[in-house]
Amino acid sequence: MANMRRPGKPTVRHGGFAYLLVMMMIAGTGLALAKFTDGWHDSAQREREKQLLFAGHQIRNAIVHYYEHAPPQAPKFPMSLADLLRDPRQPNTVRHLREVYRDPMTGKDDWGLVKTAAGEIMGVYSRAPGEPLKQNNFALADRAFAGARTYAEWVFVFSPGRYTALPPQPARP
Repeated sequence: MANMRRPGKPTVRHGGFAYLLVMMMIAGTGLALAKFTDGWHDSAQREREKQLLFAGHQIRNAIVHYYEHAPPQAPKFPMSLADLLRDPRQPNTVRHLREVYRDPMTGKDDWGLVKTAAGEIMGVYSRAPGEPLKQNNFALADRAFAGARTYAEWVFVFSPGRYTALPPQPARP
């Protein structure tokens, strides 16, 4: 009774088929997961880009406000971003910006600064590496951002005479 094999019938092995099926399922799951994480990464980057546009606009608008409310004989631009939080030129507390936003692309408050010859700040940009996903459909003030190769090319700068803050619009009935 050692070997009960019938003579003339070959032995059938099924073990390799199940292993191959499991390997194909793992590979398919891996591909689906890779596709999902790519989409998630792009979605997260697009959200950070929206936050960068918001923060850049807030800082640029604060610089415009700082410039337009300069007392006579006072510097027209801030020397630091902290000057936008509390204007040192004014006797009373004047806030042009609620907070100095962190750069959403780096997660730090290490903005690149665009300075005048006197060292005053007239704009900011992100120091984050990488190419922006958003390449077109920018607001009029940001039309120069189209086709940017790096986030550093998204410069939120105020140049007197070229850009002014829009006056508040009256409420419509």
